[in-house]
Amino acid sequence: MLSVAEDAALKNTGERDHHRAAADEKIRASLLLNPSDSFLWFVWYSLKMSVEGFDERSLRYLEFSYASAPLEAWIALRRNSVGLAVLPLVGEEARQRILLEFAALVDGGFHQAAAINLTGVGWSERVLLLSTLTHVDIIAREAFARVLAREGVKVSVPGVQTDERVWR
Repeated sequence: MLSVAEDAALKNTGERDHHRAAADEKIRASLLLNPSDSFLWFVWYSLKMSVEGFDERSLRYLEFSYASAPLEAWIALRRNSVGLAVLPLVGEEARQRILLEFAALVDGGFHQAAAINLTGVGWSERVLLLSTLTHVDIIAREAFARVLAREGVKVSVPGVQTDERVWR
């Protein structure tokens, strides 16, 4: 379904609309059978955003995705950047889940993905995002800090001492 929605963006307008409508119909039908499928909620939110642009009413689909599977790594790798992009707009419960998901990416060893999220859509919330790392394993925080340092990003990862020597 996600590939249908993504492929639709490459086709002409009539064909694209047909594919998007078909994807929307398939997602709705699948959600009727499995309303707790967090990936389907995420895909539906993504499809709505690509078709209709930002609509605050569609945020509930993303919130449903977080509510049904708040810490699922394979979904989080795609979902966290999307969640961070709308962080100020979601409800408090979803906001906390998005922040926890970011910390879980770091804790789970997905340092490059977390760094991309932090330095991209999460940059305006970097202080808040970095503060979520206080309970993450120190080894994971150090590895994350190294990834950021390699990218030339100067931030303070909680509990991690940075080495300012350029010859290291």
